[in-house]
Amino acid sequence: VAKALGGLIPLPEPGLNDPRRKELIELEQQKAAIDTKADSLVRRELWLGLAYLVVQTVGFMRLTFWELSWDVMEPICFYVTSMYFMAGYAFFLRTSKEPSFEGFYQSRFNAKQKKLIESQGFDIRRYNELKEIFYPDSSSQQAFTTASFDHSE
Repeated sequence: VAKALGGLIPLPEPGLNDPRRKELIELEQQKAAIDTKADSLVRRELWLGLAYLVVQTVGFMRLTFWELSWDVMEPICFYVTSMYFMAGYAFFLRTSKEPSFEGFYQSRFNAKQKKLIESQGFDIRRYNELKEIFYPDSSSQQAFTTASFDHSE
């Protein structure tokens, strides 16, 4: 009932000279720096993952065609592939996200972002309060606003 009545009574809009706006701008700048750092850390992880897969593939090629034979390597490749499938399934069970590159990126980004927010003492509660005051129509129900996977800007 209180929310319904609160929606009927217009609240005064925060002014341009409101000191909370300056605080929000400072918090947005800090959060942007945290998001940039989290993105770079996750991208480094993704590049290292690609390097690992390239080295593994080259190693398997070397073992298959020069050292051993396909008869020996076939079961090894099968078990390695099965382990990757199980890792993807475990990722899904743990995060409830699709085990895709984008899902993995978002999961790692959120983890890095949360860790950086805690380590830098960023007041996410205050940030969300100010964001709700100045941007009431935005979807600020989430604790963190994450970057998009598409960085083609």
